[in-house]
Amino acid sequence: MALNGANFACAPGEVHALLGANGSGKSTLAKIITGVVAPDAGEIRVDGQTVTVSGPADMYRLGIASVYQELSLIPQLSVAENILLGHEATRACLIDNRAIWAQAARLLEHFSRSLGRSLPIHAVVEELSPAEQQLVEIAKALSRSPRLLILDEATASLHSREVEALFELVRGLKDKGCTVIFISHRMEEVFRLCDRATVLRNGQTVATVDLKTTSPDELLQLMVGETERPERVHKEVSPGRVVLKVEKLRAGRVLREVSFTVRAGEVVGLGGLQGQGQSELLKAVFGAYPLESGLIEIEGRRARIRRPADAIRAGVVLVPGNRAHEGLCLPRSTFENTTLPSLEHRSRCGLLSASRERRAANEVIQRLEVKVADIYQPVSTLSGGNQQKVVIGKWLLNNPKVLLMDDPTKGVDVRTRLELYRVIKELCSRDVGVLINSTDNAELLAVCDRVLVLYEGQIVDELTGDDLNEANLVAAGLRMTASAHNSTRGETTWGE
Repeated sequence: MALNGANFACAPGEVHALLGANGSGKSTLAKIITGVVAPDAGEIRVDGQTVTVSGPADMYRLGIASVYQELSLIPQLSVAENILLGHEATRACLIDNRAIWAQAARLLEHFSRSLGRSLPIHAVVEELSPAEQQLVEIAKALSRSPRLLILDEATASLHSREVEALFELVRGLKDKGCTVIFISHRMEEVFRLCDRATVLRNGQTVATVDLKTTSPDELLQLMVGETERPERVHKEVSPGRVVLKVEKLRAGRVLREVSFTVRAGEVVGLGGLQGQGQSELLKAVFGAYPLESGLIEIEGRRARIRRPADAIRAGVVLVPGNRAHEGLCLPRSTFENTTLPSLEHRSRCGLLSASRERRAANEVIQRLEVKVADIYQPVSTLSGGNQQKVVIGKWLLNNPKVLLMDDPTKGVDVRTRLELYRVIKELCSRDVGVLINSTDNAELLAVCDRVLVLYEGQIVDELTGDDLNEANLVAAGLRMTASAHNSTRGETTWGE
């Protein structure tokens, strides 16, 4: 349940922040307002009148537009074609390209003037940088001449000059009476730009506050609430040997000078806001994301990991975030999916024994209690939780030294979640080091010995022991530093 009785209201000519921790329901609320997601209950009122929404087209007609957290651009089309997509200028029933180019240029004029450079309206979008693509997405929303504009993490991929240009644009829209809903985890931006803020927690509205009279610490308290540390399912271990060491790792445009270690039998979490480089870090260590520089050592030996096969041979395996596209061969059987990555461990003179393969598959399926009628049943027919067990189980036959897990319990039920925690605990007892990314703070608190907090591709904090609690996790992810541990009360400052 993403939202549970949430309420939200904003006024004309207001910049209103929508805040909350990961999974609080912000993006879902934004998609309901724009007609992308249909609510199960409740109502939407515009200018005091209840409206019936059957899709985004209804909201466009009401003057509501959005810049979504995930870009909605078509990579193969040009900048101009993306900006005017769906309401192109026409002449004699044909698309008028010259008019489209002129309109796109006018919509991008503000950014061109502020940045001192022009965005190429004829360029194909996939050739642009992430920041330029974000500006195109904003111009696309502005092309609807909205009365209400929703910006969902619109500054996440922008540099400082581009952020300033966007803020200048938002203030201009405000002066014209346009309402802007601003969703962001960057508290400094919220306080600079917004008038009021509504805080969501666990799908419910906690409060709406005037930001001029509210401190960062009070906002943090509203987002976190009075929480207790959940019961741990993995007990702290005595420090073992270092099984994974990463030094000054740089990868793509995301990761910058990342250094950390993972010890045998230890569970290290990757925390922070979503999209700060956690998944990319796991893929980089696994060889599935290109490295620019840095050092990776496995059990004290330098590992040259250029592709996943190198990582697997070194004893590093990955449970990816998208099991359907990255973790399974869906048309193939459960049996084949389970044994495929470890065939070389059971082959003799290049030959495989069918009986030996069946024994290996049945061993994993029974060990993880995978519910399947027959091991030859296509893995696509299994439930999401049982598919995830297969993704994890296939690596157990490799006897890994390091297990990388990217949001492993996303989309699985409570019982399966606890079973996966049991597997993690069992692996730790065998001196496997575990590095886990999770969008669920409660999960990090329950299973991890330490949590490394990432922000914009860098590790900005490390939490362990009594400091590892919900308040500090949220504060570190927002680059806020509480003055007292285990409490969000007291003075809070911005991170450097």
